[in-house]
Amino acid sequence: MTTVPPAAQRSVVDLVGDVAGEYISRLQAGYLLDESWAVSTLAQLRRGAGKLPQDVPELWGMTGTEQLQFERELSDGEVERAEAALFLAVTLYALHQQSRPEQRMHRRGDELGEAVRRLMSGGAIDEPIRRRFVRVGTAGTRQALANRLREVITLLRGQSIPLDYALLARQLYQAQHPEGMRQVRQRWGRSFHAYRPDNSGGETRTDTDASAERDAS
Repeated sequence: MTTVPPAAQRSVVDLVGDVAGEYISRLQAGYLLDESWAVSTLAQLRRGAGKLPQDVPELWGMTGTEQLQFERELSDGEVERAEAALFLAVTLYALHQQSRPEQRMHRRGDELGEAVRRLMSGGAIDEPIRRRFVRVGTAGTRQALANRLREVITLLRGQSIPLDYALLARQLYQAQHPEGMRQVRQRWGRSFHAYRPDNSGGETRTDTDASAERDAS
């Protein structure tokens, strides 16, 4: 009799990204169809943008954390990091999607570094924006990271530049580990420098786009 080996367990970082992508995609679809449940949910979730889960107890049960069905026993720290990453991604998306009833602000393959680079018109480096971006990568605490990401997401919303929130959720989980932020910062930096504007008025995809889409799938 042949036994079938058990399915490979997802890593926590993949689980966080998968849950974020599925939950945000569902919210986005409902919002674009002007469904009342999605509109009201996003309005409430926006109150958590730039904050941490423990600071907004009225949002408990609304950010998808109950969908984090861990496939192995985790430490309290791992669970806390996973819930924080998902909370940050979902609430920042809610802010990003605000007043964009016909545009998808969650889009697979759009990395944070590339998105920030697209804020800079004409291809020239905008120093104030660059400094804000650098501050995100040098955040030393979860609260600082949440606050600084909120500032950047507000800028992206102002120009209707989308972001891959499944990928961001993965990176937010990774960033909370020792040495994790350094690796995430390197990834953001590569996508920032790899982006090249299309002078014809279209968008230029970079080598990092294909990698981001693979990570998001």
